Amino acid sequence: MGTFRRIKAALIGSGAISEKYLTNITKKFHVIDMVGCSDLIPERSAQRAEQFGIRQMTNEEILSDPTIEIVVNTTYPLSHYEVTKAALLAGKHVYTEKMLAVTLEEGLELCELAKEKGLMLTTAPDTFLGGGWQTARHMIDTGLIGTPIGALGVCIRSYQDHGDTYTEPKSFIFGGGGGIPFDMGGYYLHNMINLLGGIRRVTGFIQARNEVRPYTNPRHPKFGESWKIDSPNTMFGTLEFCSGALGSLVVTSESSLFDTPKFEIYGTQGTLRLFDPNDYSGKITLQRNVDPEPVEMPLLFPYNDENRGIGVADMAYAMINGRKPRDSFEIGLQAFEAVHGIWKSGQEGIVYEMKSTCERPKAVPLTALAGDAYESQLND
Repeated sequence: MGTFRRIKAALIGSGAISEKYLTNITKKFHVIDMVGCSDLIPERSAQRAEQFGIRQMTNEEILSDPTIEIVVNTTYPLSHYEVTKAALLAGKHVYTEKMLAVTLEEGLELCELAKEKGLMLTTAPDTFLGGGWQTARHMIDTGLIGTPIGALGVCIRSYQDHGDTYTEPKSFIFGGGGGIPFDMGGYYLHNMINLLGGIRRVTGFIQARNEVRPYTNPRHPKFGESWKIDSPNTMFGTLEFCSGALGSLVVTSESSLFDTPKFEIYGTQGTLRLFDPNDYSGKITLQRNVDPEPVEMPLLFPYNDENRGIGVADMAYAMINGRKPRDSFEIGLQAFEAVHGIWKSGQEGIVYEMKSTCERPKAVPLTALAGDAYESQLND
């Protein structure tokens, strides 16, 4: 265990999601000393700086400050590549919101750059570090469901009218790299990798349904005009894990309604029914043939509420202790490549062989500590 020190960090991209990150990083994770934030719209970074008692900075000030070691990239997907690359070239470790980039080539370039520079590059989502998912991981690792043989993830949402509510349609929902297979699929894939390990092959179909659609709200400034979706919005995929387990992932934003997310792990001796991968914890039910009824399992780990930013804290402790961060770029790259691989599979009628490799991230150790001391479980 290394000598404890607080790691200075700054955030680039002071939009909506930044509030959750800054709340947790400034109030919950003591290992991070968040010193400033920036945004292309100065009014937004000024608001966040005042809200959290940190400095309003420019991107250039953040990248040129030698005391800042971590950049938290919470920009829009279209900007992830540019901002992350600039930070890596400036010698900063980076935690980026999902996903790594827009194109697979850009994602691979960032990972190679991080390795070349000897820097840590970690990616959202970090929900698999939450108490619910670490409890499920512990249950699998201790054999409660026997040998895992399969996983099912289903995310059904309705974004059909979201174009009416944005001034520009290139929002995170529809813009390049931000369609729902990339935006929400990452939660399912990161958690599947946490529970089952790396992915060997993928296949399936991916579509951009109803690509051209009108603005239907008379109050929208572009009412009567049409716009085009430039990112897929429906994916039906199958995954083969290196462990031999198989998985199915269904993600769409084109339903008529939001449906309850489904995430299940099937084993030779039992089934785990889990919760929304967008959450850090939730109800866990174990069903085995020796049990007359499904059993709701107790949560064994902390961080069961909203904990965006726990991946940044884990990276800071990895820096202190000279270990690999749990939310390493290998996981983010696997998830990113898997979506692109399913897309390619559908276009070319092939089974896509994954180029990237990924080990299961190290499990978070069990702890009996409470309150603020919970954080020390990451100090391993």
